[in-house]
Amino acid sequence: MQQNNHREPTILRRPQVQQRTGLSRSTLYQYIKDGEFPQSIALGPRSVGWLESDVSDWIAERVKISRSRAGRPAR
Repeated sequence: MQQNNHREPTILRRPQVQQRTGLSRSTLYQYIKDGEFPQSIALGPRSVGWLESDVSDWIAERVKISRSRAGRPAR
């Protein structure tokens, strides 16, 4: 029997995104406006969420950027 490892997408609401990223609400929306954070997806007329995979990818990229800068001498 074949095992299905496919996971359904998980949607995070704003408080969960803030907790995962450590960003304030205003910073989160500024990053979205500047194209530096994944766009939200509409869940209804007045509600949005973010794909957990998009948020996780963003966090991983921030860690990568931070660690690559850590080895460089300050200017």
